[in-house]
Amino acid sequence: MPGPEPKVDAYAESVEAFAKPILAHLRGVVRSTCPEVVETLKWGIPHFDYRGEMMCIFAAYKSHCAFSFWKSSLMSDPRLKASVDLPSSKRFMGKLTSLADLPVDAELIAWIREAMVLNEQGAKVAPRTSSAPAKTVVAPSVFVDRLAASPSVKTIFESKSASFRKEYIVWIADAKTEATRDKRIDEALAWIAEGKGRFWKYAKGG
Repeated sequence: MPGPEPKVDAYAESVEAFAKPILAHLRGVVRSTCPEVVETLKWGIPHFDYRGEMMCIFAAYKSHCAFSFWKSSLMSDPRLKASVDLPSSKRFMGKLTSLADLPVDAELIAWIREAMVLNEQGAKVAPRTSSAPAKTVVAPSVFVDRLAASPSVKTIFESKSASFRKEYIVWIADAKTEATRDKRIDEALAWIAEGKGRFWKYAKGG
């Protein structure tokens, strides 16, 4: 039985206070209903995979959370099917602000079990297309300047994967004050110099 993913643990600690119980509850229901679920962080947000495929996804924002099923277009509940082509915040379970916004556990469990069956059957969803350009994560200029002032660190940073770089950029950009941002940059530069990823503390053996 796969255990909790350290990167998702770290994500859970980093979200706004209102989002913590929502993620904890959903995570608990998913894990208890599907003991074989594999937690992972993709594109900076928690994904719950089963049988080698994505099953459901959680994302926390500054004032709301979203929870969705990857194969919702194939699921029986019309509320799930109807929200596939809508922006995330307008989908069913797309604007959760408290535990009271969640469906009852019996419904959640039924949907998770249905999603499990779809993955077990190898069901495939149609490719999702969008006319909107992909959102680009822009590194704060002060971070760019600090990297430029440390050529060796910059070389290491630029040699790493896109996800490695994005995790640091998002963390720094999300700082709510200049003091917090500067502290994160100091830590980031020290960790990058050692080739460590943003979540190195939570990695096994880290």
